[in-house]
Parts: sequence; structure tokens; C-alpha cells
Amino acid sequence: MSNLSEMELQNLRHLLVFGEADKEKYKTYAENCTDPYVKQFFQKEAQSAEQKKQTLLQFLK
Repeated sequence: MSNLSEMELQNLRHLLVFGEADKEKYKTYAENCTDPYVKQFFQKEAQSAEQKKQTLLQFLK
């Protein structure tokens, strides 16, 4: 990994925090849905948010 500036690190931190918040939000929505299609949509969005977070974390290794 190349050296990141302080601003770049701060932006990555924000993306990670917001990504985690999105994941939890979508999981909560899915848990409270009664419509199976909407529930599935939110479950997929939660998975997508987790995958994006993991991808960002790979850049930090």
C-alpha cells in the first residue's frame, strides 16, 4: 500500500463508519419487514454494504 495522506485516511475512516451504519440500518429494516421481496432487498443491501466495507479494509492492509 502506498502512503496515504491524513485526509485520505480520514476519508477511509468515514467510509468505513458509514458503511457499517448502512449495513446495520439495512439489517434492521430487513428484520422488521413483512413483505418477503422487500425483506430480501434489504438483506442484499446489508450484504453489499458489508462487502464494500471489507473491500475498503483490504486497501488498509
